[in-house]
Amino acid sequence: MRAELTIRGIAQRVEGPLLFLERAVNVGLNDAVTVTGGDGVERLGRVATLDEDSMIVEVLESTAGLGVHDTVISVLGEPICFDVGTNMLGRVFDSVGRPLDGQSPIPAARRMRIDGMTINPARRALPRDFIETGVTAIDLMNSLVRGQKLPLFSGGGLPHDRLATAIAQRARLRGDSGEEFAVVFVGIGVSHYIAERFRSAMEISGALGHTTMFLNLADESSTQRLLTPRFALTAAEYLAFVEGRHVLVIMTDMTNYCEALREVSASHGEIPGRKGFPGYMYSDLATLFERAGCLHGNPGTLTQLPILTLPGDDIGHPIPDLTGYITEGQIVLDRNLDRRDIYPPINVLPSLSRLMDYGTGEGFTDADHPQLASQLFAAYANAKRVRVLASVMGQEGLSEIDNSYLAFGDRFEQELVNQDAPRTLEESMELGWATLAELPDAELTRLSDEQIQAYVWRHRRRA
Repeated sequence: MRAELTIRGIAQRVEGPLLFLERAVNVGLNDAVTVTGGDGVERLGRVATLDEDSMIVEVLESTAGLGVHDTVISVLGEPICFDVGTNMLGRVFDSVGRPLDGQSPIPAARRMRIDGMTINPARRALPRDFIETGVTAIDLMNSLVRGQKLPLFSGGGLPHDRLATAIAQRARLRGDSGEEFAVVFVGIGVSHYIAERFRSAMEISGALGHTTMFLNLADESSTQRLLTPRFALTAAEYLAFVEGRHVLVIMTDMTNYCEALREVSASHGEIPGRKGFPGYMYSDLATLFERAGCLHGNPGTLTQLPILTLPGDDIGHPIPDLTGYITEGQIVLDRNLDRRDIYPPINVLPSLSRLMDYGTGEGFTDADHPQLASQLFAAYANAKRVRVLASVMGQEGLSEIDNSYLAFGDRFEQELVNQDAPRTLEESMELGWATLAELPDAELTRLSDEQIQAYVWRHRRRA
């Protein structure tokens, strides 16, 4: 870190979170600064734009009370960094890494740039192994793999916050020491009520002991919101790639992040792209999502489960559209399932985990897991087709096999997708075999005869 340089008298005007200055010193893009007004309050900022004569500083805290003539700028001579250390677990931080839990700052073991570690692509390893979330529709049907980035697409009013909290409380590694697993939970643009609910739920469940929380509130500045996931991911990188832990990062709600990105871009006077979002939103999101992964020779992994709400339930909106290009699948919440009181309302047909094959099956979960999931997908897709057919011609006109698919579809949603308590993978698989018992053997084309006799017949005998 270079010596701090303090200057005054170069501020020209303040517009929202932006401070326009003369370029009277040699600074670099994204260099950190502190801005002190006549009120004596020190505010963190960063250099967002510069040319030969001027520069713009994004002030990451409220600019209320910040004048022009009495503003003092301190240039720190380095990008914004975060002091990380071994005592981060069990702590709650604000948007820019300051303690919110009343405790003292953590002893710094390392100072890391919040814009991410520089990783040679050749060092990246293929994500492997399985993270159990306790949610059947994810664990059994769209498995989460260590090192993967798997977003959850939700909508306004759907229970994604409840689901995010449940996954943070229950997620675990199968067969590994729990001490090697950690969760970084990030609330972006959440209300005070939701933030407190997140924190109290983690404390009551005891999950806070292996969790680090970052909470950005809805009344905080949009510029500060852009830094929240970067501070959180810096902490996750330290836990994963320095301490060697398996880290799951849950970020909710990335739509709030993108809205802040649009707001800040507009304040810069940049030319907007689709629906007013900046044209560089794809690359900006990639700088966050691509920080997930695993490295050759490093025992730790960093897995991401970002949650975003679809504006107007439009899956083709720029936010989910660009997210889908970067990430490895998606989990989709369905409003119709939610209206029928099915929780979690996960629609398994449009959901997809592209790396599921690399973390399931023999040696990872269960040798019969992939075939069971494939058969459930195929049967549920056929059940949805029969439902459409029944809505046209009536159920009385259906064949016996079609009626068995209707019974399967109802049982699949009410007993397998719907759950009021966490399930182990073994419990989820037992439910899967029991649900398939509704169908005749001739329809179970994705299973072997041995699997049908060993599992499906057993549940038919019990019935």
